[in-house]
Parts: sequence; structure tokens; C-alpha cells
Amino acid sequence: MEFGTPLVEMKNISIAFGGVQAVDDVSVDLYPGEVVGLLGHNGAGKSTLIKILSGAYKADSGEICINGTSVTINSPRDARTNNIETIYQTLALADNLDAASNLFLGREITNSFGLVNDDAMEAETREIMARLNPNFKKFASPVSALSGGQRQSVAIARAVYFNAKILIMDEPTAALGVHETQMVAELIEELKRQGIGIFLISHDIQDVFKLCDRVSVMKNGQLVGTENVADVTEDDVLGMIILGKQPEKAA
Repeated sequence: MEFGTPLVEMKNISIAFGGVQAVDDVSVDLYPGEVVGLLGHNGAGKSTLIKILSGAYKADSGEICINGTSVTINSPRDARTNNIETIYQTLALADNLDAASNLFLGREITNSFGLVNDDAMEAETREIMARLNPNFKKFASPVSALSGGQRQSVAIARAVYFNAKILIMDEPTAALGVHETQMVAELIEELKRQGIGIFLISHDIQDVFKLCDRVSVMKNGQLVGTENVADVTEDDVLGMIILGKQPEKAA
């Protein structure tokens, strides 16, 4: 059972596109150091809901609270102001640049002459990588030469370095092998230890059972329900996704 104030509360969120209700009166929340999985078929509304939190869409109605305070999120900049960062499946990395240049892309550290201070950026990158992924050693390589899991750690390091408290991760293990998936799982564990809350969008039920504390399932723009992963089976969750029905509770 969670106590205290949620990091994020999305309350009664609705949005329609051209008369189609994409998200219909949905409420979800997220606590510090918790991973909440968002599951549902394509078109269920999970990505749209999260795009409202990340500032890509503006809800027609509903309220977003961060640490118990109502906030307005009309743009990705508003989201960042509220310490919300999104790690997209594409990772949005510049392939030809190294880890440090990607970490500080658009927010470079400069010296007193206004020149980019590569040494300072590499030192900062090494420090945060030592915390997140101690096995990361390829600081001089362009990120195009990195494996999927290593690229993921660069994208996560960038978000965390700039004070993300709330991370949105879109299919973080898609197209990764077993070893790489394990690396992402370890990264997520480390983020949880640091008190960061994560919304994890996934199609993979096994992923959700491995990585998440709770799961919220959507169908046809509505919330079917939110369950503690420890209290449900994969079949229960499949029933929520496919049939839109709540798991049977043991009497």
C-alpha cells in the first residue's frame, strides 16, 4: 500500500480527436521510486494519456498534480519544468556524437570564453554513468557504435542529469536481446533507488511483471483498472487487456 503524496496524479483526464474520445475520464497516479506499467492494445489510449503528461497534447478536461500541487502542462517545456522527461523508443540521440555530447545536447557546458568545455562534460558524464551503469566504458565512441542497452543508458543519464523526477519510458526493451534487457532492468532498479517514478509503456506483459510495481490497463480510451503486479497473474492482466474485465478477487 502506498502512503504519502503521489509524485504524479492524473485525474479524470479526457481528450477527443475529431469527435473520437481517445482518453475518457482516466485517473492514474505514480509514487516516488515506483514503476507503473501502462498496458493496452494499440489505440487503447495509453500513449495519448502519456503524451498529455509529456506536454505533446493538451487535455480537454481533467487535472494533473505534481507532488500534490495542480500544474499546467501545455508543452514539453512545461513538462521539463515539472521534472518530467520522456525516453522515447527512438531515444532521440545524435548518432555521430559521443555520450557526453548527447548528454548535453542543446545544454552544453561552456567555459568563460563561451566555448564548449568538452572535458567538463565528459567528467560529468563519467560521474553519472558510474552511478547508473558502472560497466559503461565507451565514452569516446559515437553512440551509433553502442549497443541498444548502452544507448538506452545514455538517454536515461541525460534525463536524470537534468533532474528528472518523473520518467516516461516508451517500450524500453523493444528490440533488445536478453542481456540488454537485463541491463535496462538494472538501470530501472537504480532509478527506483534514487526515488524516481517511472511510467512504463509496454506491449510486453513479461516485461511489466519483471519491471513494474503496479499495472494500469486501458481499453478503448478508458481505464480498465490498476492492480499491484504482485496480486495478479499474467492471465488476469490479459483478461483486462482483451476483455476489459477486472480480475476476480479472492474472497
